[in-house]
Amino acid sequence: MAMISSVAQTPIARKISTNAVIRTVFANGSISRADIAKLTGLSKQTISDVVRDLEDDGWLKPVGQTDGRPGRNAITYEINARAGLAVSIDLGSTKIAAAICDLLGNVVAETKVSTDPRGGMHLVNQFSDLIVELAFAAGTTADKLRLVVLGSPGVLDPATGHINVAPSIPGIDAINLRQVFSDRIGIPVIVENDVNLAAQGERWRGHGIETSNFAFVALGTGVGMGIIANGTLLRGARGAAGEIAYLPIGGDAFDPGGFTLGTFESAVGSVAMLRRYVGFGGRNASTVADLFAAFNAGETSAAAAIEETARLVAVAIAAIGAALDPELVITGGSIGARPELVNAIRSFLPRCTPYPPRIEISRFGNRAALMGGMGIAVERMHDDLFGVKLREFEERIP
Repeated sequence: MAMISSVAQTPIARKISTNAVIRTVFANGSISRADIAKLTGLSKQTISDVVRDLEDDGWLKPVGQTDGRPGRNAITYEINARAGLAVSIDLGSTKIAAAICDLLGNVVAETKVSTDPRGGMHLVNQFSDLIVELAFAAGTTADKLRLVVLGSPGVLDPATGHINVAPSIPGIDAINLRQVFSDRIGIPVIVENDVNLAAQGERWRGHGIETSNFAFVALGTGVGMGIIANGTLLRGARGAAGEIAYLPIGGDAFDPGGFTLGTFESAVGSVAMLRRYVGFGGRNASTVADLFAAFNAGETSAAAAIEETARLVAVAIAAIGAALDPELVITGGSIGARPELVNAIRSFLPRCTPYPPRIEISRFGNRAALMGGMGIAVERMHDDLFGVKLREFEERIP
């Protein structure tokens, strides 16, 4: 391999050194320059230069001194988490959840409001107002934020960020959401399918940390799935991988009436559960929460509705298992987080598949997509602020 000249190498070498220092501090917390040098293998002079620059730019801060060691005490440093702030927004058909997180993924401000039912540009205005309010609550201003990650229902084009199909959010598919929103607030915006975000939230800090192959199944007003395959989010040819609402389960797959919401969603969503409950003779529930309360009170109509829903979901998970072979299926959403339903699903699975995957309820409840957005925001901030583009380095090697 040809040697790289010192002139060409210096900027790239400094990027690599900076990246190594930042990653070491992230991994170890409060740490001295001498210990950074030992862990990275970089020279003490290089470490001193990089740490000084990072401290001057506000990315590292001194937090104390070493003690209990021979010789002089040394200053210890840690990440200045507040130096990078980003926003995660989870857009739902009835509620919008939003949070600001710092460089370490800590939540510094959070809120939830009702979704503007008019949709379209009214939502962009609502997002912008929310960010201003959150920034104020976090002790900063909106122009100091570095990134917004927005999760939305619907089929997303990953190349353009355009939402092609979103039946529950009026007008959102008629605008270039990513561009319009970014132009409005003046910072970069990432748009992602909300269930994909939930899967990435579980991969970041949930049940998916220790496995590279799992599916997140969201059950609520709507139905969806995010897939992590071999450690990577699986999107499909049109960004529609995981749109299990359209599985031909629970109804007539040839009925065009199911083309909008999907055959499976029409059979297991919250509206379908309540319809099933009434069909079994139930009269005491007007919401899904009421239905579960009736179940826990021993009402047979509620038990029958939940059991039939669980049976259909078990069939869908068996189909997912046959196609994807996940080690784990994580359930979430307003219905999927209910242990009454999940326990029933677990009981049905061995009856319809010889290899039932492990089922776990999301650790985050209805905050899974919000967590996923924060995870992506933190990762992107780290890459943008400290990362080394390996291709850029390789291109300098003849």
